[in-house]
Amino acid sequence: MRTVRDYIDLRAQSAPERVYLIAPETGHGLTYGELRNDAQRLGAYLLHQGLNKGDKVALMLHNGYQTANLFLGIMYGGFVAAPVNLLAQASQLVYVLQHSDARLVFVAAEYRGRLQTALKKIRRRIEAVVVDVDAKALFPDTADDAALPAVEEEDDALLMYTSGTTGVPKGALLSHKNVITGGRFTSEAQALTAADRVLCSLPLYHINGQIVTTVAPLMHGGSVVMPHKFSVSQFWELLAAYRCTWFNLVPTIISYLLNEPDPRVKRKELPLEQIRFGRSASSALPPSVHQAFEREFGFGVIETMGLTETAAPVFSNPLDPAKRKYGSPGLAFGNEAKVVDKDNRTLPPGQIGEIMIRGDNVMKGYYKAPDITAQTLEPDGWLHTGDLGCVDADGFYFITGRLKELIIKGGENIAPREIDEALYKHPAVLEAAAVGIPDACYGQEIMACVVLKPGHRCTEQELTALCRRELGNYKTPKLIKFVDAIPKGPSGKTQRLKLTATI
Repeated sequence: MRTVRDYIDLRAQSAPERVYLIAPETGHGLTYGELRNDAQRLGAYLLHQGLNKGDKVALMLHNGYQTANLFLGIMYGGFVAAPVNLLAQASQLVYVLQHSDARLVFVAAEYRGRLQTALKKIRRRIEAVVVDVDAKALFPDTADDAALPAVEEEDDALLMYTSGTTGVPKGALLSHKNVITGGRFTSEAQALTAADRVLCSLPLYHINGQIVTTVAPLMHGGSVVMPHKFSVSQFWELLAAYRCTWFNLVPTIISYLLNEPDPRVKRKELPLEQIRFGRSASSALPPSVHQAFEREFGFGVIETMGLTETAAPVFSNPLDPAKRKYGSPGLAFGNEAKVVDKDNRTLPPGQIGEIMIRGDNVMKGYYKAPDITAQTLEPDGWLHTGDLGCVDADGFYFITGRLKELIIKGGENIAPREIDEALYKHPAVLEAAAVGIPDACYGQEIMACVVLKPGHRCTEQELTALCRRELGNYKTPKLIKFVDAIPKGPSGKTQRLKLTATI
């Protein structure tokens, strides 16, 4: 059982009436039996449109009933799902559609204008099919599953483009084995069962929303509640109304939930006793925010880490609260992991280097980019993550930053996250991110951008004094800027290099 089709067929055969997905906006429920039938219909439709096994099918859709249905159905039919980041700039949209070799695009009506503008700049024909994400059915019942091409575990399943904060986006090509392994690692790490239901708060054009909340339930026969988008005001109500047992968030959302000024959003009288845990991924969760959230709401939060190139999960903290470590995304789960120096030599516990990963969830490579693939993937299967960090004596990994984002001041390496976490200790700080900026004397100096909590005030002098106490003079930012927002990718991950545009 190593393909998306295998697992959809298994669930449809064993429990066809069990609900897989609920769409809160309409109340529509998608059972496992309906999921398989819709996947077969979609496969027949795409074949009738002239597509062949392995052809790329793009998605320009916000979350919803049909978004998950199409995402899984494309892979079920033997085609390759290629979700498009709805936040992508116009030039990136053109690049992704062109580079991916997409044959057809399923698009929501509100994005049709953007798509048509992009298609005018692409010489080859790409079919556009407008989709209502809330529709109960899209295609007629003309499916013949025997006509669908066979699907093997090494076949291409998912083409995901990185956010492209520097240069053009790279397309990580994931096989069915990669996708299924990522879902299985999530399911096993959190000991999920058919009784578990997750609230999907992250977009399905990002690997976290795709694998953790959409594919993982297939592994254990669970279910997912999928609203169109995350809403601070509706988050707790959705958890209560649909009896969700866990939720999957990113640190930005956790911080905003914690600091929401409207007390009605924090109502503790809602029936939430069924919640087992929350899960955080996609970027570092500051320990101060992590601990404050758990104190405020009474739910344990499991910090994890994943990559697009690894079909999401790489590290996870244990379920047992007594065994978790704040400030760490946890232990390697399912994968092999190591920390290496610049010559790829394994470093001992406590020493900082690049983190490398190996496992069945590691991508096949970057699409149409053999040189970049060769730089990223070693012949023996080890993946260069580009993340800097260390491992402690207990096997817990700690992330200190990205190779590209490392601040090198006067020859000394400074991890931006260390500065972030110092700033988070000020009660007025909602978000903080440090980055290196050019400096004539040191090569680079430190700039920090800060977003204040609503209704709070703070001065640059206060934050500078805090950093001097916590970090010493050398690591204290030369410049602290107050901003309305910090740039992020679709998963909520801080895009530090974009901060330099604010200088």
